[in-house]
Amino acid sequence: DNWAFLYAQRLALKQELPLHVCFCLVPKFLEATIRHYRFMLRGLQEVAEECAELNISFHLLLGYAKDVLPTFVTEHGVGGLVTDFSPLRLPRQWVEDVRERLPEDVPFAQVDAHNIVPCWVASPKQEYSARTIRGKIHAQLPEFLTEFPPVVRHPHPPSCPAEPIAWEACYSSLQVDHTVKEVEWATPGTAAGMAVLKSFIAERLKSFSSHRNDPNKAALSNLSPWLHFGQVSTQRAILEVQKQRRSYKDSVDAFVEEAVVRRELAENFCYYNENYDSVQGAYDWAQTTLKVHAKDKRPYLYSLQELEQGTTHDPLWNAAQLQMVREGKMHGFLRMYWAKKILEWTRSPEEALQFAIYLNDRYELDGRDPNGYLTPVSLCPAGCLWSICGIHDQGWAERPIFGKIRYMNYAGCKRKFDVEQFERRYSPTH
Repeated sequence: DNWAFLYAQRLALKQELPLHVCFCLVPKFLEATIRHYRFMLRGLQEVAEECAELNISFHLLLGYAKDVLPTFVTEHGVGGLVTDFSPLRLPRQWVEDVRERLPEDVPFAQVDAHNIVPCWVASPKQEYSARTIRGKIHAQLPEFLTEFPPVVRHPHPPSCPAEPIAWEACYSSLQVDHTVKEVEWATPGTAAGMAVLKSFIAERLKSFSSHRNDPNKAALSNLSPWLHFGQVSTQRAILEVQKQRRSYKDSVDAFVEEAVVRRELAENFCYYNENYDSVQGAYDWAQTTLKVHAKDKRPYLYSLQELEQGTTHDPLWNAAQLQMVREGKMHGFLRMYWAKKILEWTRSPEEALQFAIYLNDRYELDGRDPNGYLTPVSLCPAGCLWSICGIHDQGWAERPIFGKIRYMNYAGCKRKFDVEQFERRYSPTH
């Protein structure tokens, strides 16, 4: 279920050439830890096995793409290169670095394989809100939300087989924190991810529209780790969920809104706003209101270490933080509350954003993702810029610290769900 892969195979079949799949394993990426790398690598093992069955060579290259890929292209006489797309700064730089170092006669194509409507097709500019992009995306879904053509067993074998991969040895090449352990609830790989999708449709979809904002209810898809690592395609998830429209129309519509509209709005923001991870990326009204209230007295001030350990005065916030640390996933509704309280309890909006992004990227399995910088929905990571800087939101009644940024508090959470039940589940001693 990967349009870049399908396009590459189509080119190879047309030219009657072998097809190679390369993954460049970088030693570190933002705040990723061994939790993220193990999830990714175990998923890639499954990919390597599937490629072998399809007569396609899979290569795991150790190092940055600019250092290892051009050499591979030259040594294997590769006739063309196809890559996937990410709107984030680092992967975009990787693409530019490879482009500069490729032989001049090797064409290089990029396919947005993880969005349903390709990012640059959905809109040519940064969109103001979900309201302004929704119509553009829905108008193009009939063209792009189609069934995937099958990958076929490749009829043109490579002249020499791919080198066997010493998977365990790969870990020694990593320069990442090994203290953040793997989680037990999420098994990496496409087979496991598809099983989660199946269980969502059978057991949780019916209550998605009514209960997705209640952290005590099992109503979420829980798919974000597999979507983030490309082990399950969002397009596949939507195609399967839409088959239930007749039975659960409200839930299907709510899922499409979050998994397509809100998710692609986050991609749009990161693609067209180079300051997607800083206060400078916020709208003028939000930057102004945060600046006006930057010196307001904070009721509590916490260090990054206190936040990381979940030792604040607020038992709900602590429980949400501990859920993220233990499970690599925080409930979507609480991600909003969590980020907004960081704004309230740190020295400045800049520090709040820095801490929120660090914690999100370090512990969330789906961190380091466009949605982590933006979208405050239950399928996606904490919308740090939505929660702290009002991106894609509007100005609200002015109050201390927050200014016109939307406010959330403990009492409001108590009106929405049984806060104490959640706190008991993730108490420090539990």
